[in-house]
Amino acid sequence: MSTLYRRLADELRAGLADGTYPPGSRLPSESELAERHGASRGTVRQAFTVLAADGLISSRKGTRRLVLGPALRQNFSQLHSFSRWAASIGEIPGVRMVELVRREATDLEAERLELSAGARIYHLTRVRLLSGQPVMVERTAYVERIGALIGGITADVGDESVTARLEELGVVFAHAEHTVSAITAEAEDARLLGVRPHSALLRELRRTTDPDNRPLAWSDDRYLSDAVAFTVHNSVRTSTLIRSAAPSR
Repeated sequence: MSTLYRRLADELRAGLADGTYPPGSRLPSESELAERHGASRGTVRQAFTVLAADGLISSRKGTRRLVLGPALRQNFSQLHSFSRWAASIGEIPGVRMVELVRREATDLEAERLELSAGARIYHLTRVRLLSGQPVMVERTAYVERIGALIGGITADVGDESVTARLEELGVVFAHAEHTVSAITAEAEDARLLGVRPHSALLRELRRTTDPDNRPLAWSDDRYLSDAVAFTVHNSVRTSTLIRSAAPSR
């Protein structure tokens, strides 16, 4: 016979499948389920861990577990757009502007954007939020012809996607190279994300190009490691990078 936490996980899974708990809704709290099933809160927490490991639910500290929809296989434009992704998993996207500056490109930025020494770029720094909680520091260097459009966009874009607004202006983000690695939070990352220095982060380096493979942007994004996960799905036809909410622990 299965243990109580597995029976509870199976019952909740059935509720997810039959629509009792639709995507975007919240599961009952640990205490509610514990009382209903005559179990301890630890048992309920184990059941939640099983469902989270299967990508069926997420959690935000201090709130009830969120029911996730089917994993979204995102093309690059959707992956680049934090706002679209957040909405797809039932979260409310948010943004806190830090700065937009026009300056000389660093050696690395010039190399990745194929610019000559001394070329100028626009550098955008923002903190991205999920349902009011900071989860990512976004730092993007745009080539000057694209960056010149950013100033007008960031003034009124609010929680909308900068990428989507650039697409409306005819900018096509056609290709991307991604490098995902584990790092620890530097002092500035920790301050912006509200965590301790040296906390675990996921770093995504991303170079984007237009249909003619001309560089448009070079990004260095830092995610809280317990908020976001990246998965690569391979097949003989295509490989897809998927961003998802990290399973709760």
